[in-house]
Amino acid sequence: MATILIIDDDDAFREGLAETVQDLGHQPLEARSGKEAFERLHEHAATDCVFLDFRLPGADGLAVLETLRNTPGWQTVPVVMLTAHATSDNTIGAMRLGAFEHLTKPVGRDEIAALLERIFSTQCNAPVARAFPDEAASREPQLLGVSEAMRDVQKRIGRAAATNSTVLITGETGTGKEVAARVLHRASARAGGPFVAVNCAAIPDDLLESELFGHARGAFTGAQSDRAGRFEEAHGGTLFLDEVGDMPLAMQAKLLRVLQERQVTRLGTNRVVTVDVRVVAATHRDLPSMVAAGTFRQDLLFRLDVIPLHMPPLRERVADILPLAEHFLSSASSGTQRKHLSADAQRLLATFAWPGNVRELANAVERASALAPGQVLTREDFGFLSAAKGGADDAIPPDLLELPLSQAVARLERALIVHALAASGGNRAEAARKLGISRQSLYTRMTSLGISGNAS
Repeated sequence: MATILIIDDDDAFREGLAETVQDLGHQPLEARSGKEAFERLHEHAATDCVFLDFRLPGADGLAVLETLRNTPGWQTVPVVMLTAHATSDNTIGAMRLGAFEHLTKPVGRDEIAALLERIFSTQCNAPVARAFPDEAASREPQLLGVSEAMRDVQKRIGRAAATNSTVLITGETGTGKEVAARVLHRASARAGGPFVAVNCAAIPDDLLESELFGHARGAFTGAQSDRAGRFEEAHGGTLFLDEVGDMPLAMQAKLLRVLQERQVTRLGTNRVVTVDVRVVAATHRDLPSMVAAGTFRQDLLFRLDVIPLHMPPLRERVADILPLAEHFLSSASSGTQRKHLSADAQRLLATFAWPGNVRELANAVERASALAPGQVLTREDFGFLSAAKGGADDAIPPDLLELPLSQAVARLERALIVHALAASGGNRAEAARKLGISRQSLYTRMTSLGISGNAS
């Protein structure tokens, strides 16, 4: 039997969770605030796990978590953050400070049981906390999204931010790989250092070495003066190597050595410069297939792929489309009267395939906002999307666009779940993975939508 402290000022939720914990054979302790929680911890020093709400009277959940991580004796206690409204910042912040998990209310009994089993079967060694960067810089890039797929990305970024390990970000063009890299940098202890981005595909092969490692005057034709490379510029910060899959093989060998030694030598010199750089690489290419084809070094892939991070395409995170569209519309309307999306425009955006992913959505909203004659953007204002022939999926009923928004979304969700179940041969775990949601969430949605186990 484990002792579990539940910190939440919502009496009904706290008491319900305590009852669930007790039913599962554990001893619950309850607290309504951070101050009361530390009193309980002093009374029960052998507390095995903490459930911590994000919004609390007085110090919020992140502040309580940070105090726990800085207090001897409680630094490694598993902490599960709870919130009614998950955001990129509070998810990444919690995971970076060593939270074991970050859950969105309400939380079901089965999910709690599975989570506690994971916690008590895992040797949980939470990292020592560092001060979380100032969130006042709200204009910085953010990974917006409430879908399960994006929540997983945010959690992994939070965990990666507590380390200096190399990260490899994969995903289709337009999914936000550089945004993810910038968010990771901002959440890490290197936030005060430079973030240097290099597009490996945009630099001619014969100039890439000079771009990365620098050169001395006269090292080659056109080298008029000494120049530091991007590795040196990123010293103390993060170097983002975008489209690393387009790097020529000869350059891959030189990059591998720098990653191993953390030393660079400018072209035309023998002087070795030691660099303190975290490398984040990104690509839209299938690097394992390139390794098999002999166009990408396997040893370099191993060196880059220490912490993998996959950015899901927009078609796999349908729940994020309309919130993202509203965010982009708000940005596009900056300085003017706020524009809005009509119901038919929302239906179009929610059912479009978005081959260009988030970047295409942002461009589409900006274009429609700039050219729309009124304050409400209609389906006609997004008429250019129809010409792209990327509309609704074949599994979506043809009369979908004639339905009210709530019914259309339900029909769309049902079609996507049925399609995923069929594609995975009825394997619910695989279908949930394809949809970017948890198995428990899939079961709940199947029940609410009247989908049978065989998806027929």
